Amino acid sequence: EKPGNLVLDSNSREDIFQELARRGSLNNANLWLQLGHAGAMADKEISAPMGPSALDLPGLKCGALSLAELESLPDEYARTAELAKQYGFGGVEIHAAHGFLLSQFLSPLFNKRKDAYGGSLENRMRLLLATVEKVRLAVGPKFPIGIKLNAADQIQGGFEQDEALEVVAALDNTSIDLIDISGGTYFPGAPSSSDRAGSGPYFIQFAEQARSRTTVPLMVTGGFKTREQAELAIEEGKADVIGFARALVIDPALPRKMLTDHSTNPMFPRFANPPEGGVTAWYTMQITRIANGENALSPDDLIEAIKEYEDRDRQRREVWAKHFDI
Repeated sequence: EKPGNLVLDSNSREDIFQELARRGSLNNANLWLQLGHAGAMADKEISAPMGPSALDLPGLKCGALSLAELESLPDEYARTAELAKQYGFGGVEIHAAHGFLLSQFLSPLFNKRKDAYGGSLENRMRLLLATVEKVRLAVGPKFPIGIKLNAADQIQGGFEQDEALEVVAALDNTSIDLIDISGGTYFPGAPSSSDRAGSGPYFIQFAEQARSRTTVPLMVTGGFKTREQAELAIEEGKADVIGFARALVIDPALPRKMLTDHSTNPMFPRFANPPEGGVTAWYTMQITRIANGENALSPDDLIEAIKEYEDRDRQRREVWAKHFDI
């Protein structure tokens, strides 16, 4: 999906991942690895994008996975999950949202297959359910497994809410420990959920409907901007866990502050007419500044942050190509 993404397999350096797991467990934290495969959305400069079906659209061109290739995928997820457990991570989350590969199989926009993995929703969720089963077999009964699932693709012709509710019901019959509800896709022309304006949680109404379809704990991520919003979702039984993303980039100490000061809420930056993808670039570079112990960016730094983000991607592509002999 991006140069610089972590790759965990048998060729990865064990010491680096063990150190990451150790640091992620400080102060009783629990760091889960998110298992994502970009599929059709893979970076074309460092890979050969392959999805459920061959597509040739403005902004998206990919080949189709063969039956043998796609049927090998659950074992790949399982091997990585097993390594995550071995190296000391607290759990794993299978990424089946935002237009990543498992999400692509769920979406009619990406999935035009005519075999057992395309067409009906039952077929389109087949790979996802097989992946959950294989991951559980690999890590055993007690290791936590979550799944990130779209409430909808939020684009005409995509994965819809009624279908997502059926997938939630199907997941209720698996060994999954947490369903993390999000939404949106990177399919060309789709709006970005995280960049849209709004004063409240994006997917809480879907979570309320999903609550009647499963006993699996539900996590809702997206649009939570105040402690009061998070508390209300829990108190009303619409969510069991609240996912903070950009709020933690603004203030990494936010959870601790919220526990001691009920009036604490993050102050989100406002951007004047940001270009497409610009806000995501700003938040990404803000994370880098946090990691490096540097001063925080201001909204006025948007153009500079975009340039740093793009320059870093170019540098990482060179490293990636050299490392993987592309």
